[in-house]
Amino acid sequence: MAKTILTVDDERSIVRLVQVNLERQGYNVLTAFDGRDALEKIASSRPDMVICDVMMPYMDGLEVLRQVRLNEDTRDLPVIMLTAKAMDHDVFEGYVRGATCYLTKPFSPPELISFVKRIFAAEEEGDSGRYVL
Repeated sequence: MAKTILTVDDERSIVRLVQVNLERQGYNVLTAFDGRDALEKIASSRPDMVICDVMMPYMDGLEVLRQVRLNEDTRDLPVIMLTAKAMDHDVFEGYVRGATCYLTKPFSPPELISFVKRIFAAEEEGDSGRYVL
């Protein structure tokens, strides 16, 4: 059964780029365009992974991550932060808040796919390690 990934970004072109590349790899993709919508879709659809921007309206991606980690049902959900916030303190904050992986824009779709596959493979092996780039 194909894994489902929620991609969240207020830039529709980024959502579409991520969506197309994930679908080409056989993943089911859900989309959201702000943090509140993301949390609603996480609760209702139970995706296997979330790829989330940081800077978004209504609720930023770090708050989405915080809410995911506080919820017992979703605290182990892999979350890749995909953002233009690339300063060392931004990466550190993402890691401290529980990001599984932190990738910066501009990004390489093949690199993103590689991390998605590695995270799912690690989960299957019982390892919930984190990747920070």
